[in-house]
Amino acid sequence: MQESLTSVLRLREKQWLGFKPLSGSLAQNIGRKLFFLFLTAQGIGMFAVVTLLTILKKFRLSKRIIQPSIRREMARASTKLMPMLLFLALALGFLIIAQTVAVAASVGATHFIGTVMVVVVVREIGPLLAAFIVLVRVGTANVIELGTIRAMGEIEVLESLGIDPVHYLIVPRVIGMAAGAFSLTVYFILAALASGYLFAYLQDVPLTLGDYFRQITEAFYWPDFALLALKTISFGFFTAIVTCYYGLAQPLRLEEVSGVAVRAVSQSIIVCVVIDVLFILIFFIS
Repeated sequence: MQESLTSVLRLREKQWLGFKPLSGSLAQNIGRKLFFLFLTAQGIGMFAVVTLLTILKKFRLSKRIIQPSIRREMARASTKLMPMLLFLALALGFLIIAQTVAVAASVGATHFIGTVMVVVVVREIGPLLAAFIVLVRVGTANVIELGTIRAMGEIEVLESLGIDPVHYLIVPRVIGMAAGAFSLTVYFILAALASGYLFAYLQDVPLTLGDYFRQITEAFYWPDFALLALKTISFGFFTAIVTCYYGLAQPLRLEEVSGVAVRAVSQSIIVCVVIDVLFILIFFIS
């Protein structure tokens, strides 16, 4: 497994050091960017495979060290983000849900409220916002922490001691962000739906609490639950892979860590949007 990680690091180092500044025609510049994008995707894919194999083969090893790390990462990606999550859920309930309910009631379309809430909040906004919160707060920290470790040469020290850096540094972060994204999404959806009705009630919208939640439950289909879990876990897993990859799998100097963190976060957002589009297609096909 350490040889696999070493191959990923060497591949990424060759890509990073061998990529020259853009020059020449526009077509050449676009071609170079696309080629570099392909190499980056290849490196991230290899890194994801190495991480998955490590989770499957070494999950039960060094429980006294790894399991506390996993619990710590899960807490960092879930419970420690709850204040920000609840604030955004209240803001969403006030800005979107309550106004949607009020407008629907004013035009006599209250029977569409449940469908709108499920499509907008449960399927799309809730998972994406929860994933972005985890990405901004935890993913950025992953890049900075791992980038500093890499720049200080601590990866080589771990390997010289016979410690797998992926098992020790990456696996807890990946599991923690995946579990944190899922749990935050559930809490975010519940808080947003509840606050939305609260603000609508304060506006004297003629909709009872029973009718509100009855419409929401009737708008659910059986694939919604499975796809919601798979989507949120995928958001957490791949954002963790991308941020950890940029922090660990490239040669860095300390002054380069902040710039790499910005690049990792921007590419993680793109990955989340692509995953969301794929799940939308899967839902309509199913």
